[in-house]
Amino acid sequence: QVHLAESGGGLVQPGGSLRLSCAASGSIFSIYAMGWYRQAPGEERELVATVTSGGRGNYADSVKGRFTISKDNAENTVYLQMNSLKPEDTAVYYCNAAGRLISRSTFTSWGQGTQVTVSS
Repeated sequence: QVHLAESGGGLVQPGGSLRLSCAASGSIFSIYAMGWYRQAPGEERELVATVTSGGRGNYADSVKGRFTISKDNAENTVYLQMNSLKPEDTAVYYCNAAGRLISRSTFTSWGQGTQVTVSS
């Protein structure tokens, strides 16, 4: 009942930048938090960054100082600005959202994922 549409992935050289976007739609009453996770081949999915509706951000140590997460509450959209990208940032990036539906049931939803490749 909640759909997450991701965009912004692609191929970038080391040191470059990308901006990911994720828009949530559906029978949403409120969103508590949105975030980004990533999964590299052969690895488990890991947290990259999350942001609450109040704007408080939380980052993995590996991306602190390089990535910035932000959220547009009115549009139920979360962004991830990724700077100084490294080859080890290569992964499929997944958007996540948690909150309440109009029915007052809680939800947690995942996007389909967007590929980010950092390579020269």
